[in-house]
Amino acid sequence: MIQTLEALIDENGSVRLLELVQLSSPRRALVTILEAPTEARHETALLSEASLGADWNRAEEDEAWSHHQPAAS
Repeated sequence: MIQTLEALIDENGSVRLLELVQLSSPRRALVTILEAPTEARHETALLSEASLGADWNRAEEDEAWSHHQPAAS
């Protein structure tokens, strides 16, 4: 089975997987080095913020989640 895993590679070339992997035997692996810095890992969330906000910032959503809001004093 082929898996894709996220990893970080430091300046010395040391690879650190960001999730636990258990294998029954040693395996070969390919490493693709991305140009984006590690700070860009959450870029997808930032790019989707506007479209999600359009859905979340509606009166119907406020009503649906109102029971989680503290009571007004």
